[in-house]
Amino acid sequence: MQPLSDKVVAITGASSGIGAATARRFASAGAAVVLGARRGDKLHALAADLRSAGDRVSAVLIDVTRPEDLQMLTETAVTTYGRLDVLVASAGIGPISTMSSRRRTDWDAMIDTNLRGVLHGIDAALPVFEKQGRGHFVTIVSTAGLQIAPTMAVYAATKNAVRTLMEGLRQESTDGTVKTTAISPGYVRTEFSGSITDQAVRAEIERGMDEFALAPDAVARAVEFVVDQPWDVEIGDLTIRPTVQG
Repeated sequence: MQPLSDKVVAITGASSGIGAATARRFASAGAAVVLGARRGDKLHALAADLRSAGDRVSAVLIDVTRPEDLQMLTETAVTTYGRLDVLVASAGIGPISTMSSRRRTDWDAMIDTNLRGVLHGIDAALPVFEKQGRGHFVTIVSTAGLQIAPTMAVYAATKNAVRTLMEGLRQESTDGTVKTTAISPGYVRTEFSGSITDQAVRAEIERGMDEFALAPDAVARAVEFVVDQPWDVEIGDLTIRPTVQG
């Protein structure tokens, strides 16, 4: 029997980067995966690839800023596979810039996707977890929230807010019903820079991506590790970064 064949895992931001790598890793470990993302072409291509390998997979076109879409994601898991064990919140954007740039539209977008998107997932999945008697929230946050740097203020604020949400939910769930994990990656080779509107900042981030960033599967392995623990073991926080990152 494959190690995670008893798990049903829903993943937001599943069409690329950490989300897609996590989907591949969980599917290869035997889990049923429900993929959620905005970009239908990439989402359905990944789903088709996984199905061709014999994996159990469903794909749902979602935007995490819409609470009804997260409801649809969790309902798809329950309707198709009978339950939902893990919700991995990997969707996120980072149109970072200096505060003095006053890019309010970018600020709002980060709050809506990075923070409200996670809240919408909690709102959708928590009743399912409570009905089942257990469930696990895994969120991808960032080392940007651990070491605040210029241009990262609003982005880091959204990630630290999510870290606070996870700890607050953990404190409310010590009856053993819900587990929470916040994973903080450093530089990872993803499409993160594509959302950066400040060209100078974008160039700097892309240099780091080229020089020493981790492959997305490095983070996906961490996600698999925390989910694969016995139910009485909760890994609340995990930081993973390149060894050469400052």
